[in-house]
Amino acid sequence: MAFDVAAFDVIVVPFPYSDQLAEKRRPALVISKDRLHAEGFVWIAMITSAGREHRAGDVAIRDLKAAGLPGASLLRASKIATIEPARILRRVGSLAKGERTAVKRAIAGFLT
Repeated sequence: MAFDVAAFDVIVVPFPYSDQLAEKRRPALVISKDRLHAEGFVWIAMITSAGREHRAGDVAIRDLKAAGLPGASLLRASKIATIEPARILRRVGSLAKGERTAVKRAIAGFLT
């Protein structure tokens, strides 16, 4: 089942690992806009537990209720994937407006 999603929605997807042929269901943040979604693709950034080792580009998600997350979490801007909308399992929330600028900066920090 495909979901209608927008930029900054928090979704659950089988997130692909970059170093192996496996996937794990996990939350992710939609970082693309409707223009790309109309082409049949969605860009997502990994969300992981806040207890993980900190990496460059990590952004703490503070408003867990708005995001629909059960515990302390980080957006991992260095882990981005492209998926088809049909791979979205469900939408759980949306990133609070006050946190969006930090996410945009973190992702932009990896671009040329």
